[in-house]
Amino acid sequence: VLLGLAITWLICFALTVTNAFPSDPAVYGYLARTDIKGDVLSQAPWFRFPYPGQWGVPTISLAGIFGIIAGVISSMVESVGDYYACARLSGAPPPPKHAINRGIGVEGIGCLLAGAWGTGNGTTSYSENVGALGITRVGSRIVIIAGGCVLLVIGMFGKIGAVFASIPTPLIGGLLLVMFGIITAVGVSNLQYVDMNSSRNLFIFGFSIYAGLAIPNWVNKNSQVLETGILQLDQVIQVLLTTGMFVGGFLAFILDNTIPGSQEERGFLAWKETCQEECDEIRVMEVYNLPFGIGTKFCTSSWVQFLPTCPKRLSVYKRKEEPKSLKQENSFKTSSERELEIDMDTKI
Repeated sequence: VLLGLAITWLICFALTVTNAFPSDPAVYGYLARTDIKGDVLSQAPWFRFPYPGQWGVPTISLAGIFGIIAGVISSMVESVGDYYACARLSGAPPPPKHAINRGIGVEGIGCLLAGAWGTGNGTTSYSENVGALGITRVGSRIVIIAGGCVLLVIGMFGKIGAVFASIPTPLIGGLLLVMFGIITAVGVSNLQYVDMNSSRNLFIFGFSIYAGLAIPNWVNKNSQVLETGILQLDQVIQVLLTTGMFVGGFLAFILDNTIPGSQEERGFLAWKETCQEECDEIRVMEVYNLPFGIGTKFCTSSWVQFLPTCPKRLSVYKRKEEPKSLKQENSFKTSSERELEIDMDTKI
C-alpha cells in the first residue's frame, strides 16, 4: 500500500513539475496536482506541542449533546461490525463480549481526550483501516501500537503533517475505493452462514441495502419535511436518517426478528458450529488478552472480574486448572513407572 502510494505520488509530482496537469481549477485533472496545498506546507510550523484547552474553554450545548449521542450510537454499531470484520481478515476467532466492551470503552476514552485537546471530531474505529488489514496482511497488535506511537510523534511536527496533506485528492479516492471495496466484501461474506436460497432472506437483504441507500439520499434533499420544531430532536433525526449504515442495519434487524424463519434459515446453527470449532477458549484468551501481560496482572483479581471489560473468572480458572491436571498425570505416570522398577528389582 505504502509503495503504491509513494510511486503514484511521485508520478503526480513529476507531472505537476512538467505542467502536464492543467493549472486552471476548472479544468479536469487539476486536482491531481501536488502544489494545490502549497500554502499549507509553507505556513505550517516545524514543531508544535498540543495541550488540553489550547482553543479555549469548551462550550456545551444541549443540541450538540443530542447530535453527538446520535453519532456515537451509529459509530458504536459500526465499530462492532469493524471488530468482527477485523477478526475475519486477521484469521482470529470472533471477539468475545469483554473484548467488544473494551473496544467501545477505549473509543469513549479517546473521545473524551479528543474533546479536551479541542479536536472537532471524536475517535472511533475506522472501516478503511480494516480494509488496510486485508491489503497489507498485517494483523499484529504490536505493529498497530508502534504505528500509533509514530503518528503521535509525527503529529508534533507540523511540516510532516503538511506533506501528507499535499496528497492529491484523486490518489486518496483511489485508496478509499480499494479499502471500501474490501470492507464491503467482508461484510457481505458474513452471509455465508445464512441460507441465501430463501426468499425471506433475499427480501430482507435486498430491501435493507436499497433502503440504506435511498432513505439517506431522500432525507438530504428533503430535510424540511421532517422538521418537528424542536431543534435537538431535528438534529437527532437528521443524523440517524442520513446514516445509511444505521438505516439499513436497523431495518434488517427489525425485519429479521419479525418475519418468521427457522434457526437454520437465519444462519444461527452454522454460526454456532463455526464458533465452537474456532472459539477455543485458550486461543481466544491469547488473542484478545491485553498486551505486555497487562491482562494477566490485572484481570485476574477478584475485584475486577465484575467489570465488563475483563473475561470471566471461569475462563481464568480453566486455564489455571489445566497445568495442574497435566502435573497430576505426570505424577501418576512417574509413580507407576517407579512401581514397575521396584517389581523388576524384586524379581531380579
